[in-house]
Amino acid sequence: MTSPNTTPLRVLLLGGSGLLSGAAREAFLAAGHAVTVVSRGSRPLPPHKNLSALRADRHDAASLAAALNGRSFDFTADFLAYDAGDVERLFAVPGFAPGRLVLISTGQVYLVGEQQRPPFSEADSDTPAIPEPAPGTRDWHNWVYGMGKRAAEGALARESAAHGVPSLALRLPVVQGEQDGQNSRRLWAWLQRLRDGGPVLLPDGGTQPVRFVYAGDVGAALLRLAGPAPWPALPALNLAQPVECSLREFLEQAAACAGLSPCFVPVSAGELEAAGLDGACAPYWGRWCSRLDPSAALALGLRTRGPAEYLPGVVRAHLEGPPAPPHEGYARRAEEIALAAKLGR
Repeated sequence: MTSPNTTPLRVLLLGGSGLLSGAAREAFLAAGHAVTVVSRGSRPLPPHKNLSALRADRHDAASLAAALNGRSFDFTADFLAYDAGDVERLFAVPGFAPGRLVLISTGQVYLVGEQQRPPFSEADSDTPAIPEPAPGTRDWHNWVYGMGKRAAEGALARESAAHGVPSLALRLPVVQGEQDGQNSRRLWAWLQRLRDGGPVLLPDGGTQPVRFVYAGDVGAALLRLAGPAPWPALPALNLAQPVECSLREFLEQAAACAGLSPCFVPVSAGELEAAGLDGACAPYWGRWCSRLDPSAALALGLRTRGPAEYLPGVVRAHLEGPPAPPHEGYARRAEEIALAAKLGR
């Protein structure tokens, strides 16, 4: 792929306050493009001469139409499509022309499949889905999310073909970024435990392979996809860091960036489950942490970086930025410490 277009583009970002949309906004503004953000307006956007905001409720067809009726753009990135209805409402807006359209999707589209062969290539999303888990469980919430994204991707293919819009589903794993301390707080969950000096439970000894993506690399990828390079032939692309590492290796790097010495305590899945801590104490672990093969995207020139490159800045931002609220699982920290003592490891 060639370098980004030097002619200012009209860019639409559907979603304004999240980690990814913020990274995309910064990338396009830094390149001199005119950016319009559509959101509910619950959080103010940073002032910028090339940035404008529109208010709309993505789930309300009338609200969305009022904001986008008759508007045209060169490139649209959709961070808010979670099911087929979200995509269909967007294409139903009268006179709306999105230009090139990228739907931000997820590795969960693979994890709801019956066949699990990580790291996943794009074709693996075509496998049949597992049966719906028991409603209200952690598995069920993850299943609903993955199935919703599968449906959104299907609607994108249908609607974009019908309207002659070049489109792409960009599938991502867990995203790391400087602003995540105020969003999902998954890295913060580990840093909190490392900082308090107590034992840190490490499921399966941290042997599970992990593969994340840096938010800044997603913003740069969207900038490249905006043009003028030829549009990718695939309907979907995975984007992730170039290589996998183990969870323990990742956390050791994070601890080193924070100047901390981790006290990891290996614990089995069964021991965590028996203590009722399997869903509380360990982000990035378990069945619902996707591992994507980004070979196709990297071959197109969409560069990504590994933890050694992005973690120092991300950890520093978590430690030096505005105080983050505790991760929800940290409320049970005393139980984790008790379990470590019981195990005597």
